[in-house]
Amino acid sequence: MSAEGLAAARSAMEAADVPPRAIEVFAHYYAELEAGATGMIPEADIDPIEAPPRLADAEVDDAAIRDALSRTVVIKLNGGLGTSMGMDKAKSLLPVRGDRTFLDVLAAQVLRVREKYDVRLPLILMDSFRTRDDSLAALSQHPDLAVEGLPLDFLQNKEPKLRSDDLTPVSWPADPGLEWTPPGHGDLYTALDASGALRALLDAGYRYASVSNSDNLGSFPNPRIAGWFVQSGAPYAAEVCRRTPADVKGGYLVRRKSDGRLVLRETAQTPKEDLALADDITRHRWFHTNNLWFDLEALAAVIEESDGVLGLPLIRNVKTVDPTDPDSTEVIQIECAMGAAVQVFDGAVAIEVGRERFLPVKTTDDLLLVRSDFYDLDDDFHLVARKEDAPLVRLDKTYYKLVHDFDARFPEGPVSLVDATGFTVTGDWTFGADVRVVGDVTVPADGSPGTIEDGTLLEGP
Repeated sequence: MSAEGLAAARSAMEAADVPPRAIEVFAHYYAELEAGATGMIPEADIDPIEAPPRLADAEVDDAAIRDALSRTVVIKLNGGLGTSMGMDKAKSLLPVRGDRTFLDVLAAQVLRVREKYDVRLPLILMDSFRTRDDSLAALSQHPDLAVEGLPLDFLQNKEPKLRSDDLTPVSWPADPGLEWTPPGHGDLYTALDASGALRALLDAGYRYASVSNSDNLGSFPNPRIAGWFVQSGAPYAAEVCRRTPADVKGGYLVRRKSDGRLVLRETAQTPKEDLALADDITRHRWFHTNNLWFDLEALAAVIEESDGVLGLPLIRNVKTVDPTDPDSTEVIQIECAMGAAVQVFDGAVAIEVGRERFLPVKTTDDLLLVRSDFYDLDDDFHLVARKEDAPLVRLDKTYYKLVHDFDARFPEGPVSLVDATGFTVTGDWTFGADVRVVGDVTVPADGSPGTIEDGTLLEGP
């Protein structure tokens, strides 16, 4: 049945005009899945990484920075729909600072670097088939952003979701669009190549790429990192941060014992019996921010040598075909992680960066914080914390998980969090204008649903 499944998947991808090289990459992972590969990385096979160099210690002069930026392109992963927050369009179209969306802030950051250093610095999105149209329409509001001869985006590939019982492409007539999925952000390299964007960048004289998620407002194009990366001569560099107790989930770099290479291990690739060691932040001390840099020429060479199949570790993602319906058909989505490419490049390195480089918005808890006065947006359009430690925000998921419900309960904008150390809301509360949170505050469920009136001071210990 699996041979029939692969043949059916190939036919569907060909009919959908998926590039041939992307189909061959899918076939590679299908064979691994059929053979029982899980992508697991046991603790016995790896060692923790040694302390990486720190950006704070890097010495880079302005001439080196300008030279690096003149040959760098900024790529933002923009395929996510924000479905976990109830969205049906690109998460990057969500307002985060007043009326400015993620994309507005990203565009302003890039334009500011161009102005300061007199460089072209293209911004290119990796869109999915679900996010492309809306995102390009939004970028049209920034007419100075396009760089002549280069696209504003390239399209992430798509692949069929596979039934978990027989590995055939799932059928879902109620919404055929749900039969397809992007193949994880590890598709970046295949999509860059198959779309022609990689060759276009090289032909235009670009040599380096800075890549990060569009929902991470801390991952602005950093001139010092660009200069450091070019000076390092490395083909690939991963930005890492010190782990805290809040960082037990997510990926981090390890060193593979068999060949000494750096490898990314995600939570989904950790055997259950190794979770305690994996979560030990004194053992694995740096997490991967999903901000990375690579040499475009080195990538082109690796792709040529491997016929486009980089062989990144498979991530076997089990879901339902309709993510909103737990009773819908169980499927397997074949994915791989962008940061896993660290193992492909000889001489790949890591650099420790400050926590300000990692400000992702994955939940409405995060959204409230980045919208609040705990952060300022400076002249370079960077989000700057007004105090060292951000308050821990916990909103009742029953009432605040979805953006529509969240916005309805903060109709006058976010509460003030600059003087907060923690903010927990239980129950159903609507917040008025100019509500201030001071200290560690819990709003109890008793009395809800209700309204916290304009100008209220919520004060805790």
